[in-house]
Parts: sequence; C-alpha cells; structure tokens
Amino acid sequence: MLAGIDIGGTKIAALLVLPDGDVVARGVVAAPSREGGPAMADAAAGLVRRLLAETGSTLLAAGVGAAGVVDQRSGVIRAASDTFVGWAGFALGPEMERRLQAPTAVENDVNAFLLGEVAWGAAEAADVLGVMLGTGVGGAVVLDGELRSGPTGAAGEIGHTPGYSHHVCTCGQVGHLETLASGRSIEQRYLEATGFVRTTSQIADLARGGDAEALDVFRGAGRALGLACVVAAGILDLTAVVVGGGVTRSWDLLEPALLDTLRTDPPVSGAPLTVVRGTLGGDAVALGAAASARHRLLTAA
Repeated sequence: MLAGIDIGGTKIAALLVLPDGDVVARGVVAAPSREGGPAMADAAAGLVRRLLAETGSTLLAAGVGAAGVVDQRSGVIRAASDTFVGWAGFALGPEMERRLQAPTAVENDVNAFLLGEVAWGAAEAADVLGVMLGTGVGGAVVLDGELRSGPTGAAGEIGHTPGYSHHVCTCGQVGHLETLASGRSIEQRYLEATGFVRTTSQIADLARGGDAEALDVFRGAGRALGLACVVAAGILDLTAVVVGGGVTRSWDLLEPALLDTLRTDPPVSGAPLTVVRGTLGGDAVALGAAASARHRLLTAA
C-alpha cells in the first residue's frame, strides 16, 4: 500500500492508495502548524498509522506534498511562510521515514498536484504546466514525462512572474500573476472596485447574478491566467495546461476570458494550447504524493 499525504497550514490529509491509483482509505486531522516541524510530522504519521490499522494494510512507501520550498533530494523544507513555525529547515523526509519505517518522498504541494493529475487525472500530455489557484498562485512543470524541479526547486513557479498588473504582490514585487488570479487578489480587486469586503465564493455568486464589478474581476483573472499559459507555451513548447486549486470552483467564470485570450493571443507555434481544470479535486496533492512514492519504489528496484 502507498500513502499520500497533503500537509497544509490548517489541515493534514492522507490517502491509502493502491499502485493503480485506487483510494482505499482517507482521513484528515488538524495541522499543528504553530507547534513546529516535529509536531507536524507526528500528526501526519499518526494519521497514516491509523488508516493502516483500520484497513489492515502494510505500507510500502509514502509520499508527502508539503507547503513551502522543498529540497526533493534531502526531503528538507528550505523555506516556508510565517503560517508555519519551525518548518523551514525541518528534515521532513527523514523524519517521516523514521516515524513510518518506510521510504518517503517529499515534494512541494504544487508539484504533487501536477504529479497527481499526470498519473491519474486530467494531464495526459508528456509536457504539461500545472497551475494552482488558491490563496496564492503556484506552478509546476512536467517535461518529457518527468517533473522539472530546476537547480533551486522553483521551476514552473509562474505565479510570481511579472507584467500582469500594477498591483503589489504578497512577495513585495509588482505585477505578478498572483495579483490578479489568486483568491486573495480576487477579493482585493473587488474591494478596490466597490468598497465591499467579500469572499471569493461570494464574489463568484455576485458575478453569476450579473454584478458588473464581480464579472470584471473574474475576467481579469481569466485573461491573466490565459496570458501566463501562452507565455509558458511559447518558452517551453507546451500544448497542455492543467489548473487546480480552490479558485477553480469558479471555472465557469474564469474560462470564458481564458479562452478568449487563447484565441486572440495564441502561442507562436500555431499549435493549439489546451487548458483544462484538474479532475482530482481535493485529492490531487495527496494522490500526487502517492505517485511520487510509487516512482521512488520503482526507481529503487
């Protein structure tokens, strides 16, 4: 049995997965993100052990999709937001291996999302960009069927590329894709336009009801996403993009402007660029982590 673990700032989710991707068991616990790395590893390992006991399964390998910048080779968290106390510098991979007594692969959560969609979801091409639209915007890229990490682990991080607006990004720089296409930015752009504080889902409901400002915010997000996909396609000769994250619950509002942008500003190659919503939903990161665990087993054999 493989375990796939999704470690976020508020919750830790785990799946027990057969090698063909079938989910046997799942569970969720609160993430003790203010208590340090060891507490987070304890919670994640405890959840996996509980699922193994409930199903009578034996663990072959585990994979973790973790928030933050991850060194895949060592399993160490290199950097993380201030949501997490004692997370940066924590040797998550070795600590999970010790707790679970099984080989453990660690990936950034957006990388894991893409690996899940490649293995068992909507990403069918050998070269594909993955984009996660959540509180922020993250990205990952698979080339020739293999995840591309880059020398610093930041390959595919399209959310922090500039040129999309004049707004200040959460990272302190200006104009990044994240300033238009993230959940936080959608809420901020609507506040600026109307003076009203609304959640992303509330803004989406208003847009579906014909609210002009809400519609305009989602058009801006969809166009920015489309332009980012075209830029990536031009640089890497990609023909496929898969998009996930909580903001895609409003895909009906994002997609029209995105498709318009693909028509008006297509890749210079002339090849059609397919941009689709991911199909794995909330399981994508954990399933991708399980796929990473499976890959580790196969390469070690």
